[in-house]
Amino acid sequence: MRRPGLIILILVLALAVSLAQRWGGGRRGGGDGDTGIAYTEGGVAVDVDKVRTAREIASHSTGTPEWTNAPGFDKDVFTFVRIIRARDQLGPRTAGSWITDFPDSDLNFSYRLQEVTSIRTDPDGRVLRLTDPDLFNYPWIYMVEPGALLLHDEEVPILRKFLLNGGVLMADDFWGQAQWEGFASQIKRVLPGRDFQDLNMDHPLFHCVFDIKGPMNRLQTPSIHVVEQRRSTDFTWETHHRDQNGYPEDPEASHDMHVRAIFDDKGRIMVIATHNCDNGDSWEREGEDEFFFHEFSEKRGYPLGINIVFYLMTH
Repeated sequence: MRRPGLIILILVLALAVSLAQRWGGGRRGGGDGDTGIAYTEGGVAVDVDKVRTAREIASHSTGTPEWTNAPGFDKDVFTFVRIIRARDQLGPRTAGSWITDFPDSDLNFSYRLQEVTSIRTDPDGRVLRLTDPDLFNYPWIYMVEPGALLLHDEEVPILRKFLLNGGVLMADDFWGQAQWEGFASQIKRVLPGRDFQDLNMDHPLFHCVFDIKGPMNRLQTPSIHVVEQRRSTDFTWETHHRDQNGYPEDPEASHDMHVRAIFDDKGRIMVIATHNCDNGDSWEREGEDEFFFHEFSEKRGYPLGINIVFYLMTH
């Protein structure tokens, strides 16, 4: 007589557990990209515990270039290092994971960098966690969509040591105030006595390879999907973001692009963040749409990214 009621109770509890897992359930933790299998935007499965380079993963866009370096210089190169990191399940719900734009953005950008500068680049790239001992072999690391970044306790002192000893972190593709606060709060754990400063267009970073003109919003790149819908350079921000409670955020919070940095005691940049901008899509999707390439990849994403890397590697 009581079995139907018991079955219903079990189903209700199962649904509650499922929803709790989907939306965080009052806990913080990895799940999304921390361990196990992650998926590229093209649906390619990536074993997070085994992947070491971008070259191991098939392109999900229009393919990636291949190149080699002169014998003897195979290690005397700049390497695009993408960081595998956890996602805070209580963070902004629209923030993505470490694998966004992978592997195409890493390889396309590396190719363009060696094409227009004297910097030779690693044709394979690297993917690693902050706890990997190889971290300290590379001066530059990249985090994408860090609006819900979660640093594990053991990662915090490692990243602090990396930054204070000459390394630099670039963060890209996150939008709105909630995602900014999610990222900045984690960096504050790493560098508690330091704050971000906005870079103005007169900073030499914007003029070292390409002489980039202002205003700052002329550098803003949205996802290719926004561009495909509007075919315009007048609307260049993303507005679909929500705060950690799932409520729509003020759309104007994404309107203005910022390039922000944290400096060490000698004025060297340790962390640089391109907020309200998706440079990674301009690198990843360069071959998919002619309008997107000429207006965003060619005029915005590549000049800014190349200037950032060139400046950081020479200052």
